[in-house]
Amino acid sequence: MKRYTLAEAEDKLIGLKGTTERDQYEFELKLELIGDMIQMARKERQLTQEQLGKLIGVKKAQISRLENNTSNVTIETILKVFNALDAKVNFNVKMLNKQVSLA
Repeated sequence: MKRYTLAEAEDKLIGLKGTTERDQYEFELKLELIGDMIQMARKERQLTQEQLGKLIGVKKAQISRLENNTSNVTIETILKVFNALDAKVNFNVKMLNKQVSLA
C-alpha cells in the first residue's frame, strides 16, 4: 500500500494548488477556522450565542450559522463579532505574482 504525505493526498484528492477546486477547498477551510475561533472566544468570554448576538445586533441563529459555517458572512460582521469579544483581528492580503498600479 502506497503512503502519501498530507500535501500529496490534498493534491490527489482535492486538486493541485491554483485549481478552482483547491482554491474553493482552502477558502472553505479558512471560513471553518474563523467559525471555530469565534466559538472558542465566545465560550472563553462565557457568553451564549444569544448574548453575543445581542452585543452586535443579530439573532442567535446568525451566530450559530457563523460558528457552523452555514451562511455567507461579511468581513464587517466578523469584525463586529471579534470586537464584541474584545479580540484582535489581523487580515493579511498578499498579491502573488501580480503588479498593482494605482494610477
